Amino acid sequence: MLEEKMMKEFTEILREELVPAMGCTEPVALAYCAALAREILGEMPTKVDIHVSPNIIKNVRSVIVPNTGGLRGIETAVAAGIVAGDAYAKLQVLSKITEDEIAKIQPYKEATEFALERTDSKFIFHIVIEVTGENHQAVAEIVGHHTNVVRLERDGECVCIEGILDEEGQSASATKLEESDSLGSNQHKTDRAILTVERIVDYANSVDIEEVQDVIMRQVDYNTTIAEEGIRGNYGANIGRILLRAYGDSPHNRAKAYAAAGSDARMNGCELPVVINSGSGNQGITTSIPVYIFAKSMHVSDEEMIRALVVSNLISIHLKTGIGSLSAYCGATSAACGAAAGICHMKGGTYEDIAHTVVNALAIDSGMVCDGAKASCAAKIASAVEAGLLGLKMRENGSEFFGGDGIVEKGVENTIRNIGILASQGMAETDKTIIQMMTDVDKRAAEK
Repeated sequence: MLEEKMMKEFTEILREELVPAMGCTEPVALAYCAALAREILGEMPTKVDIHVSPNIIKNVRSVIVPNTGGLRGIETAVAAGIVAGDAYAKLQVLSKITEDEIAKIQPYKEATEFALERTDSKFIFHIVIEVTGENHQAVAEIVGHHTNVVRLERDGECVCIEGILDEEGQSASATKLEESDSLGSNQHKTDRAILTVERIVDYANSVDIEEVQDVIMRQVDYNTTIAEEGIRGNYGANIGRILLRAYGDSPHNRAKAYAAAGSDARMNGCELPVVINSGSGNQGITTSIPVYIFAKSMHVSDEEMIRALVVSNLISIHLKTGIGSLSAYCGATSAACGAAAGICHMKGGTYEDIAHTVVNALAIDSGMVCDGAKASCAAKIASAVEAGLLGLKMRENGSEFFGGDGIVEKGVENTIRNIGILASQGMAETDKTIIQMMTDVDKRAAEK
């Protein structure tokens, strides 16, 4: 049994991570930063300078920005935040935009001087928005993760906004990054280093269900709603619908199809919110939907499902802590490992069963690259969920991958550590290559 202090930390991690967001979280973070800059400027900017780290470009380039009438791109996200963003709504900054405001976004882009600069920041996640009006100049800066505001300035002086930045320039949403931290991925109020698979299972088995029920059920409600919309609607490549038509209605296939469908909708303009995991809506969907689908097919109680989703979410967070917030490693892989672990728990799996399921799943799909947020994310989610479910089936049939099989090392925590090194260090050059490819494609398109 975990100590009470650690139990509270685990609960706080869930509350800190499982928050609502509307649209892909990188363009939404841009819109949030831009809305803050406009708010402290006190007037509509006539000039906007955008400075972002390369991974922001990668994850915003191809995805539709919600509530913009189907527009894409960095300038669109920033313009939407300036024109109509709610500076106090964080990752739901674009959720209340009206039709009249949507109609103003493109004209504002065309009438305003926008400059985009790719920075060589040491931080993987870095956004700086500088806005200039007729009378004032303002700057907003986000570093490390989507709502970690580290600077708000008007005419060179720090501005305090209650709940966002205090009088000493400290972020209220998260700890300010240390200069030595180049990853900038996990600067939260809670300490992710306490997470291990064994502790997560212990916590899930013993936590008072009322402590987590609201946050978990909100995730279920939001994410199943957008998954169902993805199945009904015509979004992107319609991966979810294709999976159902091609492979039937088994729980195994529905787990893949509905998770993919949530991404189909989210990546392609659906304005429904999701509850995220590790800063990502796609990961929130992947972590939760397969567990929900199996829970309904197994007819388990709500309490059993909630405890399984606690396992799923915390294991996903544990894996992503070493990987970092943005990298060339597709986050759906780690989220689907979490989902498989949650399903294993719901089936009565022990810590050892869950640990082997995680290792098996990681060995199958690790290395799937992230080439930005876009329609094909849905297909990657389906692939990752398949890998997770295969890892679980292997365990149920007495089969496993052993230490020495590639990057697998004896002990689940050792394998998780290796995945973190692979993603954050080994795939760093892959990430640069992907971003350069995207840049070259855009240059060639502009020259035509």
